[in-house]
This record gives sequence, structure tokens and C-alpha cells, in this order.
Amino acid sequence: MPTIEQIRAARALLGWNQHDLANKAGLSQTGIARIENGTNQPNSKTIEKISKAFDEADIEFLGDAGLRKKSGEIKVFEGVDGFRQFMNDIYNTAREQGGEFCLHNAKPDNWYKWLGEDWFAMHSKRMSDLGDRVTFKITAEEGNTNLISSEFAEYRWFPAEQFDDQCIYAYGDRLAFVNFKEKDILVRMLQDKSFSEGFRVLFNIAWDSVAIKIPQD
Repeated sequence: MPTIEQIRAARALLGWNQHDLANKAGLSQTGIARIENGTNQPNSKTIEKISKAFDEADIEFLGDAGLRKKSGEIKVFEGVDGFRQFMNDIYNTAREQGGEFCLHNAKPDNWYKWLGEDWFAMHSKRMSDLGDRVTFKITAEEGNTNLISSEFAEYRWFPAEQFDDQCIYAYGDRLAFVNFKEKDILVRMLQDKSFSEGFRVLFNIAWDSVAIKIPQD
């Protein structure tokens, strides 16, 4: 059970305000404020929600006083709910860390199949709303003109003979491997800045030397 001091420190580490924590934990901002100023003693269910919100943000509490951001941890996301959690993680990481995001081997049909077009439209809008603090590069199969993320991302084609349904996504300090199957989807995400940056270097080499600029109409 995290202490009041740990809750405050965890928020500070993540750059969250009380409203952010309330949204992620499914609680009210007023309730979070009362917990942090000591006027309300939370029950076990409330603490569980707060702890889960921080756990999903990779915060680990140490004893009664310490905490740390997990590093090198592998998370697994599976099925529709898992894929949506993964996309939420991409959005939250983009909002909190910014920087360059690189997606290799994007196939739009897979995103629509597992997220639903309405859900993806919501995701696309919130990504677009992040503005210039985040840049997105996506490689798609040569000849594919269904570039569903073009509102916020730059696309280039990758040679068709080198393309498959397995995707690699570098975002923030994370590197994810997305395996689309006929009846399931599995994502393995490694939170390790060095691996993410290493893939990003390779991606940009391929982006500049192999990827094909898409003709403009």
C-alpha cells in the first residue's frame, strides 16, 4: 500500500497532476486531493485502483518510502483489450515524453480489425492533437495508399518482398513487437531506452536508403 508521500512522489516522477491520476484510477480529483492532504482515509478498493494506475505507468513502490520507474521490463498485451491498452500506452508515452516514434511494417487492415474504425478514429484524433512535440514515421507496404495515420504521421513505402504482418514499434523509451495472427494479436513491449534508440537508428537508415517516398497526387 503506497503512502501519501509515495503517491505524491510517483505523480511528480510521471509528471501527473491530481486530475491525471484521478482519470487513470477511475476516481475523482477531489478524492485524490483529500487522500493526499490526509482528510480522507482511502479504503482498500481505492488504494487498489491507485496502485494499479501507477503499476500500468511502470512505477514500483519500495517499502514505505521509496519508489522507482521500472526499466527493462517486458509487458505483454493480448487480444482486443490488450491491443487497446497498448495503443493507450503509445498515446500516454507520446504525451509525456514526446520525440520521434517509428513504426515498421504497418498494415491498416490489422489496426481496423483489432481496434475498430471508430476506436481508431478516436485514437487518431488524440494523436493529431499532440502537435509538433511528437514526430511519427511509418513504413507501409509498397503500393498501399490506405494511409490511415496520415493526419499525424509521415509514410514511406517499404519494398513488398520485404514486408510482412509483423510490426516493430519504437516509441519513447519502449520497443514493441506486434504479432498479428488470424484469431489473436500479441504485443510484447520492452521498456528499455537503449534498445528503443538502437532500433530507431536502424529504422532511420532504412528510411533514408531503402524506403520509397510516396508519390504525391
